[in-house]
Amino acid sequence: MSEPQGPPGGLRSLKKERTRQTIADTAIALFLANGFEQVSVAEIAAAAEVSKPTLFRYFASKEDLVLHRIADHRGEAAGVVRARPAGMPPLEALRRHFLARLTERDPVTGLCDHPQVIAFHRLIYGTPSLSSHLLDFLAADTRALAEALAEAVDGPDELTPRLIAAQYIAMRQELTRTNWAALAAGLDADRAHPRAAADAERAFALLGTGAAALGYGPQ
Repeated sequence: MSEPQGPPGGLRSLKKERTRQTIADTAIALFLANGFEQVSVAEIAAAAEVSKPTLFRYFASKEDLVLHRIADHRGEAAGVVRARPAGMPPLEALRRHFLARLTERDPVTGLCDHPQVIAFHRLIYGTPSLSSHLLDFLAADTRALAEALAEAVDGPDELTPRLIAAQYIAMRQELTRTNWAALAAGLDADRAHPRAAADAERAFALLGTGAAALGYGPQ
């Protein structure tokens, strides 16, 4: 007796996701080996064994092939604010989350010394078009976080949560880049961690000074 088969739609979705991942992995491997500008979409499609139209069905641009790696983190800050324990100020939840990610050496914090992760960050920071597209991701994160902050605190106006969200996202990005730069210069993640944690604490303290009076940070 044959085993029952899964739903056709589920199999199609799985195949599409595998194809999408194969294309992205192939593209990043080529970019890291040869440089972003030196690799064409046609070369990526050929290496991934798909057509150019198929590639563009999965990724709207060449830059999206790289930033696909960080897409899972889009909206993460807003999710942290919404999932925080009752009574915890939003910035305190974000502080704990970032420090935990540092402890876990999460690549998104920049504090991960795996050679491919360091090379991936170098690819983004060293390629103007990728840095520009990264700003679009950060802008979306800022909007999502501002909405979550507005839901969390009955603030004095609509502008305040947007200002705090923009400051937090910019702060997080600067911490990430600083951590990556230290590792790219040769420091290992374990030795860099105490300084990275201290930098994060100082950054949150600076941000929280004004936010606390409005209910967004610890009193």
